[in-house]
Amino acid sequence: MAHITTVALDADDTLWQNEQFFRLTEQRFTALLKDYTDAPDLSDQLITAVTRNLSFYGFGIKGFTLSMVETALEVTDHRVPGTVIAEILAAGRELLSHPVETLPYVDQALSHLQETHRLILVTKGDIFDQERKLAASGLAEFFAAIEIVSDKTPATYARIFAQHTDGADRTVMVGNSLKSDILPALAAGGFAVYVPHELTWPYEHAEEPVGEQRYARIEHLGQLPQAITSFDSR
Repeated sequence: MAHITTVALDADDTLWQNEQFFRLTEQRFTALLKDYTDAPDLSDQLITAVTRNLSFYGFGIKGFTLSMVETALEVTDHRVPGTVIAEILAAGRELLSHPVETLPYVDQALSHLQETHRLILVTKGDIFDQERKLAASGLAEFFAAIEIVSDKTPATYARIFAQHTDGADRTVMVGNSLKSDILPALAAGGFAVYVPHELTWPYEHAEEPVGEQRYARIEHLGQLPQAITSFDSR
């Protein structure tokens, strides 16, 4: 019988809104370029550039901003005015100043689980931005450990489980990304709870596990305590 003692949680679009600000910036990006290119798939080209550049810039706002600049140059054959590049850079900086809006049931779920479990935060992206958002969220006090990582792989989770938990078989990872939060945590031997968000970056899409006893799906974090209890009873 499983007995979960540690709950690891993702941050962006699990604890607070994130992707919506990238979508708004993407719309601003396409509007800035509409007079300089007739490319019909600017958003797709931007996503391609961001994905291509992950190995160079990693996840986060800085890589997204540099990819917007790169895409603007590519689709205009380097004819885009410097003023537009300046606007794109400004849009990237504004991403770093959006207010942090926690998602429904976050405070209630963390307050409840803190009484019975060790909570750790496992998030990826730019350290500066993630630390800013965590501080602004007011949620830092709930977590016994905070891990800001460059990527989420089975090896990443294996290290975190070994360092901060009673073992993978006593740990559940909670997040909105099947690719980054769920599948690699399961591969590392942990449990996983998927909390879908209405906006998910295409890079994070993956197929849900089928027939996996260490996996659960919930609609919001208010259902998380019950999901963890269900693991303990299996």
